[in-house]
Amino acid sequence: MTTICWDVDTQVDFIHPDGALAVPGAEAIVPQLRLLTEWAHRTQTRIVATADDHDLGHAEISAHPDGLTTYPPHCMRGTLGQEKISATLLHHPLIIHAVPHDHATLSHAVQEHRGDILLNKPGVDVFRWNPNAATVLAALAPARVVVYGVATDVCVLAAINGLSRLAPHAELVIVRDAVRALNEAAGRTLLAEWTARGALLMTAAEITE
Repeated sequence: MTTICWDVDTQVDFIHPDGALAVPGAEAIVPQLRLLTEWAHRTQTRIVATADDHDLGHAEISAHPDGLTTYPPHCMRGTLGQEKISATLLHHPLIIHAVPHDHATLSHAVQEHRGDILLNKPGVDVFRWNPNAATVLAALAPARVVVYGVATDVCVLAAINGLSRLAPHAELVIVRDAVRALNEAAGRTLLAEWTARGALLMTAAEITE
């Protein structure tokens, strides 16, 4: 069974307490994020990571954010805040920016690549904002997707919705101790909903053991 990891936005601005858009409690999941990353590299399980990659012209960046569709500047291109945290650094990533690639050429590149994959995105939903995300997923054709990262009620939610739509036969595993939400109650509700829809909730230790 082909398994991939789907690492959602484990970036400095979201994970570090002093990050520009720090997710409450996110620093506490760093040990689990490190465990999953080390396990994936040890077992040659491909990591597909998504990353916010913003400039001031992007629609969700605002000086007067509403916290729903707009947010303060974060993960600005070229800044420390945009980088991945050390616990989730990728091996030889194939970096795919949010500009259209030829489908056949990209599919071949993904299938031939032996490192991880990084999908940059200028908005919440990688499947909406990076036109290559669906091609990458189809090229990998996973039977099992292990999902973790932040924030449960924003970008993880968008990732789960996209994966469910585009890979309906893949088993979804959500690492419950390696996600954090902006709104803790909303995060708990989503985990319950995803379980009811057939997703598996596991801990990082259960997966890596």
